[in-house]
Amino acid sequence: MGNLFKIAMRNLLRYKRRTLLTASLITIGVVFVLVFISVSGSFKNMMIGQITDSMIGHLQVHRKGYLASIENLPLNMNLKAGAIARLEEKLNKLPEIEAYSQRVKFGGMFSNFVETTNIRLNGVYPDREFKTVPLLLSRIIEGKKGLERGEILIPDILSKGMGVKPGDTVVVVATNKDGSVNGKQFKIAGVVESATGPGGRDGYIHIEDAMDILRIEEKEVSEFAMRIKDFNHMHRFYEKLYSLLSNELNKMGKPIFEVHTWEKLSPFYNIAKMIDVMTFFIKLMLIAIVLISIMNVMIMAIYERVREIGTIAAIGTPPGKIRSMFLIEGLCLGVAGTLAGDIAGMVFVFALNMAKITFDFGRQKGLMLSAEINTVDVLTISLIVIIVSVIASLQPAFKASRMEPIKALRHV
Repeated sequence: MGNLFKIAMRNLLRYKRRTLLTASLITIGVVFVLVFISVSGSFKNMMIGQITDSMIGHLQVHRKGYLASIENLPLNMNLKAGAIARLEEKLNKLPEIEAYSQRVKFGGMFSNFVETTNIRLNGVYPDREFKTVPLLLSRIIEGKKGLERGEILIPDILSKGMGVKPGDTVVVVATNKDGSVNGKQFKIAGVVESATGPGGRDGYIHIEDAMDILRIEEKEVSEFAMRIKDFNHMHRFYEKLYSLLSNELNKMGKPIFEVHTWEKLSPFYNIAKMIDVMTFFIKLMLIAIVLISIMNVMIMAIYERVREIGTIAAIGTPPGKIRSMFLIEGLCLGVAGTLAGDIAGMVFVFALNMAKITFDFGRQKGLMLSAEINTVDVLTISLIVIIVSVIASLQPAFKASRMEPIKALRHV
């Protein structure tokens, strides 16, 4: 085997220009794929982080059937006190959870005593909410970074549209599940920048204020939002939590809770999937580049070395060894191009990070690109390129091993 490697390397070095060109094509392909994956992955992670860490959380638990009608914010689908206690007991025992927040979500009318418009409100325990969605504090662009009873955080679209600012007094009016109307005065504590674009109309009040407005006497909650310690293990934790809560049944023997990851709750998941699809097609392009490059080199090598192949076959070299020689040449080209591409790709990504490139996402300005090359991606791409290099050498290798020695020696 060692001799075959020496012969393969000698043959590659005999045609330095062609070998260098082929290895360079493979290197360029690997570099482009690594850079694209790292940059697109950085953008995707930034986008997911902005969505999950500023408003949704990693996972949410609702009463069964709530999500199907979440756009209407139905108060009759809230979790009752008994279910809340059972859920809290289970969540407190799960070490994977970093924080969770209870929310009462409802729609209401927002008035500055001159104009009135609609608003979506989240009744929360401020300390828990800020731990569950830590980027929420950074979205407060005016006023104080906090929330107390009797205060409200309003979306910036209402602040601009109705000319209200921190310190002003406003009124929120809402209809409870019995159909009666109730209102409450609030002091504007701060203005919240929307994380979903100019149409965002979500405000925040203390959960006890929400219960006052809705005249909820016994505690009710619309949802539990959770933040887990390791986001990469979210789906594994989802399966665990789903299995745990599926055993919680009501008096009719039906499940009480439903569990959803952020992917089910946000339309931005479709954008993340599109990025994954684009990455897949970029990998296909890399495979095509490698396949065509290696196959072209091997076929040319056979046509230029017909008499040489005939000679080594005539002196008794088995077809298997001839075939192995060409496969090793393809393998060496793939390995060399891959190693060079991995190194160049890492250097390129490092240079991108040093350049401190910024971009905007939604209403978030000046987000810094932080491209990272995942070890798994490097190993996967490298393995794909090397395997494809060997596969591309198969047809030329079989062609060479099947040559008739006499015909090959007569070749001019």
